[in-house]
Amino acid sequence: MTRNKIVKKEFLSEKVFRVIIEAPRIAQSRKAGHFVMVRIGEGGERIPLTIADADVENGTITLIVQIAGCTSAKLSKLNEGDFIADVSGPLGNATHIEKVGTVLCAGGGVGIAPLYPIVQAYKRAGNRIVTILAARNADLIILEKEMAEFSDDMMLMTDDGSRGKKGLITAGMEEIIQHEKIDRAIVIGPTVMMKYAALTTEKYNIPTIASLNTIMVDGTGMCGACRCTVDGETKFVCVDGPEFDAHKVNYDEIMQRLIAYKSEEESAFQKLVL
Repeated sequence: MTRNKIVKKEFLSEKVFRVIIEAPRIAQSRKAGHFVMVRIGEGGERIPLTIADADVENGTITLIVQIAGCTSAKLSKLNEGDFIADVSGPLGNATHIEKVGTVLCAGGGVGIAPLYPIVQAYKRAGNRIVTILAARNADLIILEKEMAEFSDDMMLMTDDGSRGKKGLITAGMEEIIQHEKIDRAIVIGPTVMMKYAALTTEKYNIPTIASLNTIMVDGTGMCGACRCTVDGETKFVCVDGPEFDAHKVNYDEIMQRLIAYKSEEESAFQKLVL
């Protein structure tokens, strides 16, 4: 009998929600950077979701999901006590964690969710953590309290100035870099954000890691949808990543790939809504 029971569910913003699911074996072996493949029900598609947190004692994992298509929308309609057909993992390569000094962790939008376990791990390894959380507006900033617990310093930024500083995340990164020595940076968020965040840290020769989990599909390397070019070589995000040297990623190629099936995705979503 499946044990993938939803024990808690809550919306963090209009289109982003958190679900805590019974998955004891995954909870026991997961590390920062790992993801799971989720299938809502029989005949449904499988989607990759990053493990935002885990509770080994209670045998649960936490997933934070943005409603972006049919499957995520269906998942958002499930309630506490409901069961998910399949949760497979942990998959992907765990984040390489070590003590390096001061780590700048920049998360944009729902990218804050996969950044959270990385912030935890780097802090527990003895690093100083400086975190930037950015979103279009105040309502879209998630995990602020959780991030603050593991951050030595934290900056909030919104495009419209409704919370924290007004402006793009790169402006906040520049400000921090000007005031203290950064030994490593982690950037996770929309592809265009990661592109310009990487360009910012590259100016200062700061080693930087980017997570490309947004382009994964089947999570096993079979479909080829997550092909990307890193330092001139073809990589598969789900099996070679999801994290790569941010300064060597071809972001323009990824952005083109993300819109390749936009019309089909919108059509399928509209059928679900109607």
